[in-house]
Amino acid sequence: MNILSNISLKKYNTFGVDVFAKRFVTAHSFYDLQQLLKVEKNLFLLSGGSNILLTKDIEKLVVLINIKGISIDRENKKFVHLTVNSGENWHEFVLWCISQNYGGIENLSLIPGNVGTSPIQNIGAYGVEIKDVITKVEGIEIETAKLVTFTNAECNFDYRNSIFKNEAKGKYIITSVSFQLTKTIHQLNTSYGAIETALKEKKYLNPTIKDVSEAVIAIRKSKLPDPKEIGNSGSFFKNPVISTQQFIELQKKHPTIPSYKISENETKVPAGWLVEQCGFKGKRFGDAGVHEKQALVLVNYGNAKGIEIYNLAKKIQQTVFKKFQISLEMEVNII
Repeated sequence: MNILSNISLKKYNTFGVDVFAKRFVTAHSFYDLQQLLKVEKNLFLLSGGSNILLTKDIEKLVVLINIKGISIDRENKKFVHLTVNSGENWHEFVLWCISQNYGGIENLSLIPGNVGTSPIQNIGAYGVEIKDVITKVEGIEIETAKLVTFTNAECNFDYRNSIFKNEAKGKYIITSVSFQLTKTIHQLNTSYGAIETALKEKKYLNPTIKDVSEAVIAIRKSKLPDPKEIGNSGSFFKNPVISTQQFIELQKKHPTIPSYKISENETKVPAGWLVEQCGFKGKRFGDAGVHEKQALVLVNYGNAKGIEIYNLAKKIQQTVFKKFQISLEMEVNII
């Protein structure tokens, strides 16, 4: 492995923030990681760069995880069990599965990032979360350089959360993720968001997983900016879950407030709606701004510094709390 010096990370993060790595190396295999951990353990791990906001240069050794490969572990008439290495691009993996008629992740089309980071965030969209199809996560323990396996239950998945964002944070490098997907009798989830409407418009009476994927891609493209064209990290804030009693009180003041009932006692409110109601949608502050079509997405119009985007996020949090008494939690990791 060749360790490089003073490398710009602009092309390695979807926000396109130009910060530098003092030292930089690419790991192409599990063996590379083991060898690296023999001499260095104070690492900054970088995968698809889709869920981070870099606000400063990185002093630690930056390790780009680029381990590729997809393998079929076993299969029967109903299911296929796959292991996918962490450096595989998530959306390309989804499209490959659809080409093989493997169902279960079609609703997660066009989500940026790599497979290795998908369990950390428990990525989800349109009524589906990655926890629904993961069977295990394998990684290397940084302290010992040994292989460690986490079952689905051991991952402690929650809404946009997992053990890897909490007690296991910084202790492991995810090297592969295993999935159970359907081969027949796919359980399509089309009731969330605009998927059903999009399918009806195309007159798909008996939609396939490919039809659902194409509908999701069209919806996402109509609402979300392409990171290749304008720097962003997708949804910047989590949708807050509040007590149903608080929601009832808010509804009296704001009759049009949308919601998703979680339980008798909890209600989820769309963060994008809250941000939009505070007047931030489409607003620009220098090269940092809020996307014109989706208030949940913060963007870099060219040369915004990470700290400028972060300060905008803090301003949004404060304004939303003042107006609604709801605390927005950042979904993006701030570095």
